Amino acid sequence: MTGTTPQQDLDQPHDLVGIGIGPFNLSLAALAHGIPGGIAATFYEQKPSFQWHPGLLIEGATLQVPFLADLVTLADPASPWSFLSYLKSRERLFPFYFAEKFHIHRAEYDAYCRWVSERLPGLNFGHQVDSVRWNPERRLFEVDFTQLDTDGEAEALGRAYTRNVVLGVGTEPYVPEPLKPLADAPGVPVFHSADYLAHRDTLLAAGHVTVIGSGQSGAEIFLDLLRARPAGAEKIHWLARTEAFAPMEYSKLGLEHFTPDYTRYFHALPEPVRAELVPRQWQLHKGIDTDTIAAIHDELYRRTLHGGWPDAVLTPGVRVRTAGRVATTQVELHLEHLQQGTRSRLTTDAVVLATGYRERPVDRMLAGLDPYLRHDSAGRARVDQHYRLVLDPSVTGAVHVQNAEKHTHGVGAPDLGLAAWRSATILNSVTGKEPYPLPRRTAFTTFGLETRQAPSVPAQDRKLTPLVQQ
Repeated sequence: MTGTTPQQDLDQPHDLVGIGIGPFNLSLAALAHGIPGGIAATFYEQKPSFQWHPGLLIEGATLQVPFLADLVTLADPASPWSFLSYLKSRERLFPFYFAEKFHIHRAEYDAYCRWVSERLPGLNFGHQVDSVRWNPERRLFEVDFTQLDTDGEAEALGRAYTRNVVLGVGTEPYVPEPLKPLADAPGVPVFHSADYLAHRDTLLAAGHVTVIGSGQSGAEIFLDLLRARPAGAEKIHWLARTEAFAPMEYSKLGLEHFTPDYTRYFHALPEPVRAELVPRQWQLHKGIDTDTIAAIHDELYRRTLHGGWPDAVLTPGVRVRTAGRVATTQVELHLEHLQQGTRSRLTTDAVVLATGYRERPVDRMLAGLDPYLRHDSAGRARVDQHYRLVLDPSVTGAVHVQNAEKHTHGVGAPDLGLAAWRSATILNSVTGKEPYPLPRRTAFTTFGLETRQAPSVPAQDRKLTPLVQQ
């Protein structure tokens, strides 16, 4: 829903202003809409409409979480904004039932989110938030924004007042330093995976293509290019820094790292322990789906049936030291093998950087709050268990964050499966009530060595009983 709000309405304070409309704030908006009696909430997004990784909606690619990890179901299964409600509105419930798909296509998830975004009230697309400040006299946050026209040009300025803010601005593509000059140069065929589909025809026409990155996006792009290029003349390199093209941890107990139980456990750990733990857990969220790995191997194997090997090179344990242009049409990558310590050069016609994403910087937007923000020893914002930035006690409002708290809440921060639970946690905090009762326990695993006392035993005979057995 796109529209303008009269300034006299903006002067009336909101209970909540959401900045950014990706899946996480869309989840928040959908659950806020379901609170009995409602809350005054509005959301602003710079883009003209909802978009979710349009460059990676590769045909056949699926979500890595089940369809139950939609915007609302794990907090409110009866919500009219569930994925099943979307299917019902499209008269597709029976086809979905017989398809027996637990993991839906990525394009279908995008279509579902757009369906919600086009019907849910309180969403303002084409609105760029410029700054957030605390007004101590009014005891409210001031949110200044610029309304954009259809060409993305400034059309009008506005200001909203709110008791609470929720930042959901998402992430942005990360390009390693050695490749930034080439990726930023016009006309050079070095693209981030976020823009893959926009450049797919160029990549298919290239004589030789190099894919860099060992995560799910890199694997899906390598597979898509491999399937589309002629057997025996594939001319593809797939390079990665990781020691192997490794599967994502997807065992049932392993997945319990993406439960609220683990999130609470992680948040309570000392800061140095959290900082050391996150990089070690890369395979929980940066590995490759086992079905995708199998499909890649099957495709490579199929191309050996009549003798010979496909012209595809898969090399892990490699980093790009530097990169440059060769003549006017090619790119030269200077490589180093991390275990061998050897170096080599690779000349290629196009490069796809499946190098992931980083949190979108909000320092400029939140500059007005800087005097009130509290930081950890590494200079990062402190975030409490309710996803609130830790602010000076003089600030009576709250600024919540979505997918900007991996350093305090762990690997589940960007996971779609925790979206509804986090949104419900935020709304419970904002309302001071419990419109969404949340489960006390969500995992069979007990994270950490906790103790409990048996109250029926006399005090002098009580012993601490471990919850885990040796």
